[in-house]
Amino acid sequence: MIGRAFGLMLLVAAAGAWGWTRGSVTWTLAGAGLGAMLWLAWDSVRAAQLLRWLSRADDIHIPRLSGLWGELLERTRKRFRTLEQKAHGSDERLEDFLAAIQASPNGVVLLDSMARIEWCNLTAAQHLGIDPQRDLGQYVRNLVRHPSFNAYMDAGDFGAEIEVDGPGQRPTQPRKISLQIHAYGDQRQLMLTRDVTAVQLADSMRRDFVANVSHEIRTPLTVLSGFVETMQSLPLEEADRQRFLGLMSQQAQRMQTLVNDLLTLSRLEGSPVPGTGEWVDVSELLRQAVLEAQGLSAVIADPVHRIEVVPGPALEVAGNRSELLSAMSNLLSNAVRYTPPGGRIRAGWRLVDDGAGEFFVEDTGPGIEAEHLPRLTERFYRVDRSRSRETGGTGLGLAIVKHVAQRHGGQVVVHSTVGRGSTFIIALPVTRVRATGS
Repeated sequence: MIGRAFGLMLLVAAAGAWGWTRGSVTWTLAGAGLGAMLWLAWDSVRAAQLLRWLSRADDIHIPRLSGLWGELLERTRKRFRTLEQKAHGSDERLEDFLAAIQASPNGVVLLDSMARIEWCNLTAAQHLGIDPQRDLGQYVRNLVRHPSFNAYMDAGDFGAEIEVDGPGQRPTQPRKISLQIHAYGDQRQLMLTRDVTAVQLADSMRRDFVANVSHEIRTPLTVLSGFVETMQSLPLEEADRQRFLGLMSQQAQRMQTLVNDLLTLSRLEGSPVPGTGEWVDVSELLRQAVLEAQGLSAVIADPVHRIEVVPGPALEVAGNRSELLSAMSNLLSNAVRYTPPGGRIRAGWRLVDDGAGEFFVEDTGPGIEAEHLPRLTERFYRVDRSRSRETGGTGLGLAIVKHVAQRHGGQVVVHSTVGRGSTFIIALPVTRVRATGS
């Protein structure tokens, strides 16, 4: 400010001195006034340059100013840079925050005071069947058309979550979406959504599992308790007593098999995935599985089944020997149980075009209708319950096969034609199979 005042005084004095040389006071005053006006004009030009720059906020065309205006210009530039840095940092944090919300497995919808959509992440869009761009500004009621949701909004009590049907409903696999609204800000609302289909499915499977286990155990226990009561209360001939004991032993063996299968499933689900360091000769496993199947056939079938081993390449599989044998034996025993006595069963290993390996079991049984194929590997799922109980099946064999295949990176494939038989395949990836050349 001192320099600015000194500059004004100096210019006025110089102009006044020029007027003094003209020889009159009038000229002296006129010169001083003209100097002040020139200074004000120049000062206004510099102020206008600063204002134009401020209106553009341009770092390229920066005016060259000195004195007070130059100092003001420099301080303004520094302040702008500080604000820009803060704004840039805020933008980055906002982008990170939005990216985190987008990556969330839960849906997030921001609603204004009128319950119109201000923003939503992709998860919420999938849960509710809305478009995150097109539907901005739309009333959420118009997009989530469900009676329970409308009642939820009308009541205004958001203390608990509700469930609505998700988009793309399928009768065989209904989709359920849980949502809850939370108030925030100035009459705004935050709606959170999550897909609870898997949770409900798991809960349903748990209930079914407990019910099935209870049913499977209750039946042989009822038989056992009945025979025990009979033997305790009635005098029996030796032949009747031996027959009853035989039936009791059969039911006890059935419960033992069920318990063993349950323990096997529990072990498969709770143990680490088999590594690729141990290689197992599949021909040895096949011989043992076929021997077990032949023994089962001798017990339950008359005449016995014709079980053939299909010649194939010499192979080794990386994995757990006992698990692989269990899976192969389960497929062969299933074929024995469901193929009529005297029927033919073929089993073997083969390589497919991409180098992967397959263990297959073909039978000449009654075949399976297409509607049952997707559910065959579910626990306790049976196509023919009476047939399974006649042959002593537990309903867990194919579930064990599926778990073993998945633990070895593979899958179970089923082909079946009603009246012509079925083919069950354990397909393993190329990383788990190698040819030995012997």
